[in-house]
Amino acid sequence: MEPSVSSKRRLWFALFVVALIFSLLIGRLAYIQIVKGEEYKKLAMLQQTRNVPIPAKRGVIYDRKGIKLAFSVQSFTVWAHPKDIGAESVGEVASELAEILEEDKAKILDMISNSSSTIVRIKRWIPKAQADLIKNKRLKGVSVGADNKRIYPNLNFAAHILGHTTVDGVGLSGVELSYESELTGREGTLVTNTDAAGRQLPFGEEKLYPPEDGLSLVLTIDEIIQHFTEEALVKGVEDHNAEKITAIVMESKTGEILAMASKPDYDPNNPRDVHDHYPDVDFDTLSGEELSTLWNMTWKNPNLNDTYEPGSTFKIITTAISFEENVAGPHTKFSTPGYIDMYGSRIKNWDYPRSHKDFTLVYGMERSLNTMFMELADKVGKDTFYTYLENFGLTRKTGVDLPGEAGSIILPRNKIGPVELATISFGHGIAVTPLQMVNAINAIANDGKLMEPHIVKALKSSDGEVVERIEPKVIRNVISKKTSADVRLVLESVVENGSGKLAYIPGIRIGGKTGTSEKIVNGKYSDELAYASFVAIAPVDDPLITVLVVVDEPKDTNYGSQTAAPIAKDIMDDTLRYLGVEPEIPEYTREVKVPNLMGKPLSKAIKILEASGLSYTTEPVNILNNDSPVINQFPYPGSIASGQDIIILNVDPLPSDSNSE
Repeated sequence: MEPSVSSKRRLWFALFVVALIFSLLIGRLAYIQIVKGEEYKKLAMLQQTRNVPIPAKRGVIYDRKGIKLAFSVQSFTVWAHPKDIGAESVGEVASELAEILEEDKAKILDMISNSSSTIVRIKRWIPKAQADLIKNKRLKGVSVGADNKRIYPNLNFAAHILGHTTVDGVGLSGVELSYESELTGREGTLVTNTDAAGRQLPFGEEKLYPPEDGLSLVLTIDEIIQHFTEEALVKGVEDHNAEKITAIVMESKTGEILAMASKPDYDPNNPRDVHDHYPDVDFDTLSGEELSTLWNMTWKNPNLNDTYEPGSTFKIITTAISFEENVAGPHTKFSTPGYIDMYGSRIKNWDYPRSHKDFTLVYGMERSLNTMFMELADKVGKDTFYTYLENFGLTRKTGVDLPGEAGSIILPRNKIGPVELATISFGHGIAVTPLQMVNAINAIANDGKLMEPHIVKALKSSDGEVVERIEPKVIRNVISKKTSADVRLVLESVVENGSGKLAYIPGIRIGGKTGTSEKIVNGKYSDELAYASFVAIAPVDDPLITVLVVVDEPKDTNYGSQTAAPIAKDIMDDTLRYLGVEPEIPEYTREVKVPNLMGKPLSKAIKILEASGLSYTTEPVNILNNDSPVINQFPYPGSIASGQDIIILNVDPLPSDSNSE
């Protein structure tokens, strides 16, 4: 019997519905596989794999001879994926991790309980044994990845140059900051297969996208010379109970910085441990902002972040300008009553009321007579003098490749009057950074060529290939070669006969100048606190190094001749011998026992020394009363001295209201 029409209609309708459903399913399947295929593929990959970041290895920092000053070592970091751990497993996972890592369980539990977090770093820089143990435990939602830890093997050595990084390996100060992009490299990733619980499969596939290591830096710093410098500064801080001492050693012909140091400093491995610097501070009561202030004060590099009044070391600049402008020469004659009156102000020499008649410029430099330099600046003229300040690089930053360089504090040209010009001529009323000052003096050491100072010599790839070499750069010629040579000879006389005698090294030609300047406290010059400094060029006939030492707040004496000069001598003595400069000393030297001159009048002490065949110098240099008693001497009584040694007599001077050197 044939189906009825109604039955056929129902069959056709059912067939249509089935066909429609299949069509919709096929369409949906096509949509999922074709249109949304890549999206679902990614979601599946996210469920089946875990991405563990692999930090790039930060570049190594070397000294100029290839000694490692900072590098990264491979370590391990524990990561957790709270979503994969689940609420039912957090307690067990926290207990296992706390036991292996020897950490507080509650702390770890708090870290992994937040299910909204995709990935959490549990602990960095764990040893390989702990890393292997965690891997073998196959803890739910826990993975271990490679990591790098920054190491400064010499602790606080060259701290202000190297700087340091954050715990995440980001440069925070020093060359670590200024060369952050070059040192960093590019992060890699390890992709691993996981099970439904997020556990790493022991035989699953892994795909490594390797990191690109950062570039390495080769510094201009010489590790040996840096050591000599830091050692001398540590001794200086102890000897003079100074607040701070800074020093720079520059290679004269290139402007490369061979050493740069400031004491006290800090350990880049533990940069936030500054308790020794501030023994009177209760750190538990400090706010986060106050802590940051203390840290930044400790981390900053005073050689380029701070300014100071250079005092009498600036007289070298005034002398060079006057020589170059033919205003004066080494043997030009001067006379002074010991002061100059200007617009109601009396500016005195340090040895006032003593007067000086018919003396040469060399004599005036040896005795650091302010009035002579005031005359020189007046003859040069304000505009010409200011142009030389610009040419010596004292009105702008040096451009050194270190962060946070400060600029000088100098009145604009149109604000400088006769009194301001006079005080600037001997280094007062002007503030510069130690780096600006040593770079300007280095132009005199370098036949008049001003160099651009820099701290990085080259950049290298991880396989040791030089990617970029930073060559010495001449900014401009400031003075002539003849002027440079003439000024150096004047400075040599200062060391041999003037205030720089404590920097004298037998057999080596040293040129230098001392300086003292009062510190500004609350907007006023302090009667007690001062900067004592000494700048030197050595050897004078063929300069290799230019050295600057600045002693901040020495407690025993403010004179640069007694504080900074001996420190500079220690640095130069060791450095020049290291560089192969041997002193020219006669084969025969006579040994003499140093007599006891303590308490004797100066005139009698001089006669005793002359009878013994010994030379002498006095501190201060000029003594108004030959009956003034000797209050100290060096070498000490009973010491054995050679016939070439100079006996230093500390004599009780007449009162003076000026401490300029």
